[in-house]
Amino acid sequence: MGQSHQDTNAVLSVRTLNRTLLARQCLLERSEMPVMDAVEHLVGLQSQMPTSPYYGLWTRLKGFRNEDLSMLIQNRQIVRLAMMRSTLHLVTAKDSLALRPVLQSMMDRELKGTFSKRLEGIDLEELSAIGRQYVEVEPRTLNDVGLFLSEKWTDRDPKALASVIRNKVPLVQVPPRGLWGSSGQAMHTSAELWLGDDLARQDDSKEMILRYLRAFGPATVADIQAWSGLNKLRDVVKELKPQLRMFFDEQGRELWDVQDAPIMDSDLPAPLRFIGDFDNILLSYVDRSRIIADAYKPIVFTKNGIVRPTVLLDGFVKGVWNIEREKDSAKLVIEPFEPFSKEDQELLTQEGLQLLQFAAEEAQTFDVQFVD
Repeated sequence: MGQSHQDTNAVLSVRTLNRTLLARQCLLERSEMPVMDAVEHLVGLQSQMPTSPYYGLWTRLKGFRNEDLSMLIQNRQIVRLAMMRSTLHLVTAKDSLALRPVLQSMMDRELKGTFSKRLEGIDLEELSAIGRQYVEVEPRTLNDVGLFLSEKWTDRDPKALASVIRNKVPLVQVPPRGLWGSSGQAMHTSAELWLGDDLARQDDSKEMILRYLRAFGPATVADIQAWSGLNKLRDVVKELKPQLRMFFDEQGRELWDVQDAPIMDSDLPAPLRFIGDFDNILLSYVDRSRIIADAYKPIVFTKNGIVRPTVLLDGFVKGVWNIEREKDSAKLVIEPFEPFSKEDQELLTQEGLQLLQFAAEEAQTFDVQFVD
């Protein structure tokens, strides 16, 4: 796999950033790393939908099977909880304890921005302690948490009360939620109880930034903030300068990167890939042009907050996909943004049939369809 040894201060083209991102995300070629290592390297996978991380790992890892991830969730080695951007992520147990304290200021800011008026005059620490105790007796839904707390705070909105516990207490969603093929309500308990360990005592934002850059860099300070949900990180990045190198993008913005991660050649071939919904490669930058053209963003990012599954062709988002299931059949429907060549259609059909066999292994017949 070709890589270019770019000098610090070099200008990196959009295609160079694209190929570098794909390499770091295991999308230039599928990786043989174990599932735990992949989840750790990626600093978690967005898990707004329980199935999203399974698609994310299938497209990145050789021979990935659903049970490989489900088993790790059942064994409490991987957990599902609100992390970056206050959105649900699947992360290793170790990262949930290490990184969740780093994100607390963002969780507090979000809580205040959304519910400050409805929570006025309440001692949030007292509320958090009571809510924590309640979910540690046995796992509960957030609706149950809100109703329980409203017995004491009778004049308050149960949803706002439950949101305090969601944002102040690291709440893990316990299995069967998050397991492939399982359903049921989201039941929560504290990460500390579930994992039998304490949260990290210190806020190690520097290590989190370095890990982001290894998986998503080179990137601007604004990108790091967009990915994490944190703000005021410019001074932290400044402190990290001795460990970083700096490039520029074609708009002249400073791009920061770790010293030892490869910068890939812009002319490297990129295999087509099916990317799952809510994938972090689409959510971790302010300027997303390294992976998707601005013209296509409204099709992928819907008004009701959905991030649709996408097709990568020559490394960039060029379409969306969806799986339609009936009794014994599964059909992959691909919607190109612009006409695909016959050769690309054939390659997408081959890869698409493998995706169907992964996602709907119980089906008897599989079909791939292209629609205008």
